[in-house]
Amino acid sequence: MNWKTDRLSATYYDRAVQSPVVSRIAARLLWNYDIDHLHRSIAAQDPSALTLDIPCGGGIAVDNNPRHVAADLSGTMLKRARRKTNTLLQADIYALPFGTSTFDACLTYNGLHCLPDPAAAIRELARVLRPGGTLRGTTIVRGAGRDPLIRVLQRQGSFGNPGTITDLESWLTAAGLTDIDLTRSGAVTGFTARK
Repeated sequence: MNWKTDRLSATYYDRAVQSPVVSRIAARLLWNYDIDHLHRSIAAQDPSALTLDIPCGGGIAVDNNPRHVAADLSGTMLKRARRKTNTLLQADIYALPFGTSTFDACLTYNGLHCLPDPAAAIRELARVLRPGGTLRGTTIVRGAGRDPLIRVLQRQGSFGNPGTITDLESWLTAAGLTDIDLTRSGAVTGFTARK
């Protein structure tokens, strides 16, 4: 699946994520994940922070705050996110169109595992973070009992190159981030780190 061009899959994915019942059941069945962790992380956002949210998907973390920039490679996802905000941008996470040290916070929920090079994406997010800024997100990791499903999704083209929790920590460290906090729930790891 190409997230940039596959409108139908992007629409169905977003509908599932936006549905409290479907997302809770799917997260538990597919990833053994307690989705309340995701909701707590989203609720912990600082509304006064200039925030970049990429990939924003259909806008699950968007809070209709003009200081929240929602970005995604998928035009379909951006159209779906428009119902929550008008501060939208189609952008590639590997080449963000922002200067160094622009944002107080960067969010990347449920997207790193879809990328061929998550470490490069984390480096780019760290680049646009201001000193003292926070990177917050979630990603599916290998080595948590769901590797067969991950391989199926890789063959289908939905997943890129998810790493292990150890890989995630080393990617964050290599990007110059500190105060790393990793919280695992099933095959999903939530993370926060500071620049």
